[in-house]
Amino acid sequence: MNLIDEQYTRLPFYGSRRMVCSLRQLGHAVNRKRVQRLMQEMGIQGLSPGPHTSRRHAEHIVYPYLLRGVAVVKPDQVWSTDITYIRLAQGFAYLVAILDWFSRYVLSFRLSNSLETFFCREALDEALAVGTPEIFNTDQGCQFTSADFTRPLEARQIRISMDGRGRAFDNIFVERLWRSVKYEEVYLKGYQTMSEAQAGLKRYFRFYNDERFHQALGYRTPHQVYVEKTGWGDVTIDPR
Repeated sequence: MNLIDEQYTRLPFYGSRRMVCSLRQLGHAVNRKRVQRLMQEMGIQGLSPGPHTSRRHAEHIVYPYLLRGVAVVKPDQVWSTDITYIRLAQGFAYLVAILDWFSRYVLSFRLSNSLETFFCREALDEALAVGTPEIFNTDQGCQFTSADFTRPLEARQIRISMDGRGRAFDNIFVERLWRSVKYEEVYLKGYQTMSEAQAGLKRYFRFYNDERFHQALGYRTPHQVYVEKTGWGDVTIDPR
């Protein structure tokens, strides 16, 4: 799973077939069914549409993608979220984060040892205490299509947008965030436990928001751009 995670972070268009080839080149005798099972357990998928590429719930509403051709010109215009796999010395965890597209500001994050909806909802509640976006974009995963997650968005008249099936690049800014998190923090630190991961990610996201300069932001930090445009005072990530 750690090897799959590294390869997927580097080459997110790899589905299970290419992942099998990659693992076999590294000397691991795995078949496609095992790789599919592990990728599903990790909550990841290749970018091309195909079988088993989305963990949808048949009874949940799926909303259309609203961002094709939309110019994102200000903070709180579009927020988005996603879940990624975080490896530990023994086992793994799941990380969810909510990101403002314009400023790249991480509004909240939560870590969990399961893919239940509760940790995504906790991250959403924390972010909504900071601001209110016009559009909130997610993938079609069952955590984000659940009524528990969509209800507070609808109550605030926030328009809900969802990626097309097998189109991870519809949420490209979160994909870039995961790449930064993995290469600049997770792979370097090698977390042993959930508590280590929690503390490490908390430090990293504070660095990412407050100190990490982005070329796309004119070498300013996400915090500088978000606060400058919204007029909010100091915004800090909840330490939980």
